[in-house]
Amino acid sequence: MSKNMTEDAVRDLARDILGLADSDAARAGVGQLTTFNQLGFAGVADKPDGWYLPKNKADVAFVLETKASRILLGQAQVDEVLKNVRIMQTQYEKVVGVLYNGEDVRVFKGEEEVKTPDKLQHLSYYLSLYTVDNIDKERIYQLTARINNCLHFEFGIKNLYHRMIFTACALVAERYGAGLKRLKNLGYATFHTAIHSTLSKSLIDSRKQNAKIDILLEEYSDIKMNTTDNQQAINDFIDWVVEISECVNSNEWRGEDVMGIFFNEFNRYKKKSEAGQVFTPEHITDFMYKILEVNMNDCILDATCGSGGFLVKAMANMIRESGGMKTKKASEIKSKQLYGIEFDREIYALACANMLIHKDGKTNLEQMDARTEAACEWMQSKPITKVLMNPPYENKYGCMTIVENVLDSVPTHTQCAFILPDKKLEKASKAQMKRILKNHRLRKVIKLPEDLFFGVGITTSIFVFESGVGQGGKEFFACYMESDGLATVKNKGRHDIYGKWASIESHWIDVVVKQSGDDTCQWVDPSEHLSYQMPQKPFEIFEEDFKKTALDYLMFQKGVDAKAFSEKLTDTAMYSSRVSTDDKTVTLIMQRGGDDVGKN
Repeated sequence: MSKNMTEDAVRDLARDILGLADSDAARAGVGQLTTFNQLGFAGVADKPDGWYLPKNKADVAFVLETKASRILLGQAQVDEVLKNVRIMQTQYEKVVGVLYNGEDVRVFKGEEEVKTPDKLQHLSYYLSLYTVDNIDKERIYQLTARINNCLHFEFGIKNLYHRMIFTACALVAERYGAGLKRLKNLGYATFHTAIHSTLSKSLIDSRKQNAKIDILLEEYSDIKMNTTDNQQAINDFIDWVVEISECVNSNEWRGEDVMGIFFNEFNRYKKKSEAGQVFTPEHITDFMYKILEVNMNDCILDATCGSGGFLVKAMANMIRESGGMKTKKASEIKSKQLYGIEFDREIYALACANMLIHKDGKTNLEQMDARTEAACEWMQSKPITKVLMNPPYENKYGCMTIVENVLDSVPTHTQCAFILPDKKLEKASKAQMKRILKNHRLRKVIKLPEDLFFGVGITTSIFVFESGVGQGGKEFFACYMESDGLATVKNKGRHDIYGKWASIESHWIDVVVKQSGDDTCQWVDPSEHLSYQMPQKPFEIFEEDFKKTALDYLMFQKGVDAKAFSEKLTDTAMYSSRVSTDDKTVTLIMQRGGDDVGKN
């Protein structure tokens, strides 16, 4: 590299390396004539050498300061780039500033200098400096508890789902540029209105595909809370929401659904008396995705989608397979390959929020009753290839009607996985199960760990059906995952604290796909059972059993009352004996006429 490059030459070189050019997502470029005022920063006459200004103010902005190659990058030059960073921070929470002279690079994340490669990198590298590279689950648990308590006791939101919806709306607003941290110390009204305003704007595009997504905004508006004067509580809530939002935006969200973890954790605060949904543990949604061998070309249905855990997990894994969020395929997956139904209005609002948080407001979500003919017609109109579901278990919610409707409404040969109570099929009406098995085939049953749904007291299995193909009396494969390796943590539910799940999951995926490889594997006749059958313990008899039976029979023959004889024998042993003790044992020495007659 020439040591005599002019500032113009350095600027042009930086433009090419960084890839600064206008796009649909952002204004970007280099120059020496454009002022910050022209870029939307009213009244600021300073001129940046390069800029990247995303339309979404929640995304990372970038500013470039260039110098001729002969100029060393000292404090005076640092002060220039930091001044431009501060200008951008009036509109963007996250700003990266780069100082460059064609040879040396100094990089600032906000106003803090960070260590980066010696050579100038592509813009995407610098934008990723704000990306969380790993997700601290324990931190999410802590934040969830703090948010729940804050909204309950400081904001006075008594309803659990309202607390969840309010938090989800704040997360959506942060995702779409509300810049919540800039609302600290501005009072309750400004804070509350900013979330509503940003939420409303974020729904504009999504309404074109799904008008019912407005329910989210309506639910937010209906939440009753105290207009708290506790500014510290508002500030704390903002900090916690922003921290969770950064985890959602992390590179790792593909493997761990942050919102799935968050919703599951939140749901633990539900009172036992409250009716509602059992949220599927995040690791089980992933397991079900894998045993159905879902791929990026599948179209997924969850007809009781709850907060959207199965759909988000499917979206995450499918996008990962497609090459990432920036691919054309990723856009198709989000807009054309995920279908969900949820009856409960509040839970439906959560599902909408979950999708919006993951930058997908256009998912095909419908608020309707999966038991109805209208729902069947809706499902029949979709190109479903796989079904992943955890329907409500109680008969009053129409559990088996939902299962039958789904099986009847998807194309023939569709693989459908349902989490249900172990004996649910056997307890269903005989007429209904006869009808289901006449038209569809139960292929596999995987009994899940008995402590999976911590505190709920329900034991469950995954039931895998193939639609449109009758059972015809054919046996189905069954197995029992006795443990998932998770452990119960006091007041925090069940977590993979020992890191066992990855190997356990790998084993069971292999067993389910090959239908062999574990001692619990069995083939079950559907005319006899419709669940995994726990093995009967083998019958064993010991010498003591034989002696007791023989003695009981002998006393019976002699007319001896066995109970009275046993009590008298015990009294004699206990109270007519000489007691001898040492450090570890107590010895009873039965006596008759002063002579020792035995020991016990």
